[in-house]
Amino acid sequence: MIALWIILAIIVLVILFVIAVYNGLIKLRTRCEEAWSDIDIQLKRRYNLIPNLMETVKGYAAHEKGVFQSVTEARTKAMGASGVADKAKAENMLSQTLKSLFAVAEAYPDLKANQNFLELQRELRDTEDKITYSRRFYNTNVRDLNIKVQTFPSNMIANMFGFTKKDMFELTEEAAREVPKVKF
Repeated sequence: MIALWIILAIIVLVILFVIAVYNGLIKLRTRCEEAWSDIDIQLKRRYNLIPNLMETVKGYAAHEKGVFQSVTEARTKAMGASGVADKAKAENMLSQTLKSLFAVAEAYPDLKANQNFLELQRELRDTEDKITYSRRFYNTNVRDLNIKVQTFPSNMIANMFGFTKKDMFELTEEAAREVPKVKF
């Protein structure tokens, strides 16, 4: 009779352990989804600022069509990218084209003094800071989930219920070292 109670207690403990690990995995996955949503919101804000910025610059540098086309194409690709890796690649390309847009703007002193341009520049810088913060938050949550999915014994439960590793949202090495300078 005692052996039956011991076996029953072990079964209950195993079930409670599985439930606790499963709930922990659900919590981590939900945090990752929430963090990705934060990134997505900031990226959409950035996408919305870019046309206004380009229109302002066009008023002063209308003959720089190649730059405007590059920015527009990069923005379109970034908006259409799906998946973390594709989104990161597209965002890196967009950042590079925005650098060329700001380089063009430096050649026009009247543009650098334009209040609309200065406000858009401030908004874009603020958005870039928020994207950086959101990316860090996302990557922290992805790291925690990936650790849990890969370490024993939680990896057995993760495999049973279909939890998988998620990709980090990372900048390329070149983009990480070279912070966009939008100083006028």
